[in-house]
Amino acid sequence: MGTGQELYKKAKTLIPGGTMLLSKRPEMFLPDQWPSYFSKAKGCKIWDLDGKELLDMSIMGIGTNTLGYGNDEVDAAVMETVKNGNMSTLNCPEEVYLAEKLIEMNPWADMVRFARSGGEANAIAVRIARAASGKDQVAICGYHGWHDWYLSANHNGDDDLSGHLIPGLSPSGVPKKLKNTVFPFHYNNYEELLSIVENNDIGVIKMEVLRNFGPEDNFLQKVRTLATQKNIILIFDECTSGFRETFGGIFQKFGIEPDITMFGKTIGNGYALTAVVGRKSVMEAAQSTFISSTFWTERIGSTAALATLGVMEKTKSWEQITEIGNKMRLGWQKLADSHNLSISIAGIPSLSTYGFNSKHALAYKTYVTQEMLKKGFLASTHFYACTEHKQEHLDSYFEALDGIFAMVFRCESEEFDINNLLEGPICHGGFNRLN
Repeated sequence: MGTGQELYKKAKTLIPGGTMLLSKRPEMFLPDQWPSYFSKAKGCKIWDLDGKELLDMSIMGIGTNTLGYGNDEVDAAVMETVKNGNMSTLNCPEEVYLAEKLIEMNPWADMVRFARSGGEANAIAVRIARAASGKDQVAICGYHGWHDWYLSANHNGDDDLSGHLIPGLSPSGVPKKLKNTVFPFHYNNYEELLSIVENNDIGVIKMEVLRNFGPEDNFLQKVRTLATQKNIILIFDECTSGFRETFGGIFQKFGIEPDITMFGKTIGNGYALTAVVGRKSVMEAAQSTFISSTFWTERIGSTAALATLGVMEKTKSWEQITEIGNKMRLGWQKLADSHNLSISIAGIPSLSTYGFNSKHALAYKTYVTQEMLKKGFLASTHFYACTEHKQEHLDSYFEALDGIFAMVFRCESEEFDINNLLEGPICHGGFNRLN
């Protein structure tokens, strides 16, 4: 057990749930063995608390660092801000310059509000849209954070968000009076959305443009048309998908414009900044309600975002990470085919994931993570690409994965019992209480 796991054992006695982000909880990867904490990160490499160098072929800061860890240009801009002062009684000019840039990138929009996390951006967007529409009820599709307005959907019935969020999350602590204020619908199921709109007083439709697969049968255009006809405010949540396939929202690929969109994760390359961008007719409703927070005015986030957008635009990072992601997907499939394994691949190219089509899928995922860690890789069944991932990294990754897939096939053939190969518990596939 390394220093990181020892520290995590302590963390679970001091921090409810052990970590601030469920997706970084070690049990989601490799219980009792995951390094848990880092001492340094640069490019696509991480050093753990014992100084071991690891190649990150997994989730790259939960998708925040498409330019790699510690991008020199972004960090230089941030360091200059640190030297000149990050916070003061006066406002930082960078937030105005950043708002101007985002509106230039989104000519359909007129105004911007900033926050520091995706959950905050989602809550801000819903508050503004509800204020503008004058209606409480929201139809949603996808993952939109942790706030009460969203988790209240699990009061409606039996784990209504299981197809949108991690299954098994209780709405404990969320007021039960919020029941039937948020109605989930499934992606590409227009009839389900239409039924929700026709049977409720929906003022807002809020959705991810795509996550695991794309629109079918003109789905997004139908949603836009319905919102327009019914005077419903349409919000596209691009906190995850933004800057992955386009310079901005992935909705650009489909020629459809929302009334509000949000950007997060990639926009600051690891520094905290999220943006809510929208039409003036909707955004000005922010002045009829109270949306305000001290640390939304700090300077590092907007400085980092301006620098990140500059590097992205110059290098066309979205094209690079899409190419890298497609290479990874092709490599997974070739390797699976060579070992007679059945896998399913999902996600947009730069946010790809695969799963074994087996009753032992979680055990195999745990085994892959366990064995790849021994070989110096942070790897499970997810791969979030960054511009620092090079061909040699992919080559070494697949060379290491080859023998592991071979053993998975032998387990599928019942030559070996996968449970006898695991050196700890199977990873969590949903929400489990820890302490």
